[in-house]
Amino acid sequence: MVRLEGVGLQYRPAGASRTGAEVLRGLSFTIPEGGFRWLLGPSGAGKTSLLRLLHLAVRPTSGRLTVMGTEVGQAERRALPVLRRRIGMVFQDFRLLPHLSAYDNVALPLRIGGRPEGQIRADVNEILNWVGLQKKAESRPAELSGGEQQRVAIARAVAGRPSLLLADEPTGNLDDTQAERLMVMLNELNRLGTTVIIATHNDALVARHPGTALRLANGRLLDRG
Repeated sequence: MVRLEGVGLQYRPAGASRTGAEVLRGLSFTIPEGGFRWLLGPSGAGKTSLLRLLHLAVRPTSGRLTVMGTEVGQAERRALPVLRRRIGMVFQDFRLLPHLSAYDNVALPLRIGGRPEGQIRADVNEILNWVGLQKKAESRPAELSGGEQQRVAIARAVAGRPSLLLADEPTGNLDDTQAERLMVMLNELNRLGTTVIIATHNDALVARHPGTALRLANGRLLDRG
């Protein structure tokens, strides 16, 4: 599903003539199809940058990244949006469209993917019911609490049953009950074949749901324990 061989990443600051310091350095690891990984490390370790790479938002500046059989650095630009539709992403800052209802935020990627409207209705209603927001389907993001917005973002990411699911601190705005419900859902998706990668600071959650971890520090991979 995912292979990194000596991958590094540098960002180019706006207006700068050269790239800045490396935020990721020499990352090499593989994640098989259907795998589950925790992504751990302190703030600034490079977790979000790694997720951006895996979501194809940026390309590596060194090394070789292969996602679902496509070498990202060599792929044509037009090929990446098609591949990205098979990747679900739960952003730390939600990234909901403010003018759309919760229902339409979740439905949007399904519509972009060309799914029939009748199937969209069934899938979106099912997932909103699962995350406990069926009564808030017509509410816009400004009318929802932070925890409710987080659940909409999670519903949007998983509604299409992606091949690869990436989550950046998905429980940060959830209480313990909702966090556990989320983990049940993610574990079920993983059991059905979705590859899942979760970045988190929640040590208690990791302890309750042990699994293989990728641990980063200063942009480098410390271990795969």
